[in-house]
Amino acid sequence: MQAEVGFDLDSIMTQRGAENFPVVLRAVPARPRAHLLAVYGFARLVDDIGDEYDGDRLAALDWVEEELGRVRRGGATHPVMVQLTPLLTELDIDDEPFLALIEANRLDQLKHRYQTQAELAEYCTLSANPVGRLVLAIFDAATAERIALSDAVCTGLQLVEHLQDIREDYVEKGRIYFPADEMARFGVDEDDLAQVRATEQLRRLVAHQCDAARGLLSRGDPLVASLTGWAKMTVAGYAAGGLAALDAIAGADYDVLAKLRTPTKARTAAHAIRLVTPRSVTDAKLVRAGRDAAARWRRK
Repeated sequence: MQAEVGFDLDSIMTQRGAENFPVVLRAVPARPRAHLLAVYGFARLVDDIGDEYDGDRLAALDWVEEELGRVRRGGATHPVMVQLTPLLTELDIDDEPFLALIEANRLDQLKHRYQTQAELAEYCTLSANPVGRLVLAIFDAATAERIALSDAVCTGLQLVEHLQDIREDYVEKGRIYFPADEMARFGVDEDDLAQVRATEQLRRLVAHQCDAARGLLSRGDPLVASLTGWAKMTVAGYAAGGLAALDAIAGADYDVLAKLRTPTKARTAAHAIRLVTPRSVTDAKLVRAGRDAAARWRRK
């Protein structure tokens, strides 16, 4: 099955440059850096199988689950799964987050429409929230309070990604990640998702979804404030990328069909600086760095 599935390690890992957020900061120490990259590699492999594999995707996802068992026994064969071995052998992490990511991609093969926001949020508990829980575990920071905040942030990040990929999801994959009841409320038809430019109705729906995502990402403020060290910087980068992507969508008047809306590094940095800076801090260099980052973003 490995030979059939393909998706070599290099092709998986090079995709991290296209994400909204920095997958791992260059200065993060070697061990947590390796673990973060391993989690990304696993999530990317499972998503690529669920989205792009030309064969039996459900069978391939079953194979990934079997590989996960082989990781535990020290016998994994796929390079992405081998990369995961140190994380599972060194840290007290169970299989549940990895199995949830696999299950999300199984669901993608079977379910292409969601009726309500609550139903879509339930999907995110499989497709996004497990990643945040793994990140907290890597930094030994997984408390109940932080997990709840992380779940909200990760759901927000997933909503942002759905907004960026509206046409691709619909035209190429036959999927819609807008709740059907909200599409009806805003007068948006399925055919509107395949147009060259967004209708006024679709822009209003996107703006509404952006507000929902921004509300979820705002939970990143107390989450980041509760963390220290590299955990703080890493999580701030994730939340900042989502916020910067929302800024880019808003800057395009919520027309996500005319052009792919991705965040700039400067805007992401500006949000990250705000997140990691205590509200009482008045350090001149830090304030100046934030202003400079925002100025660079405005010039882009």
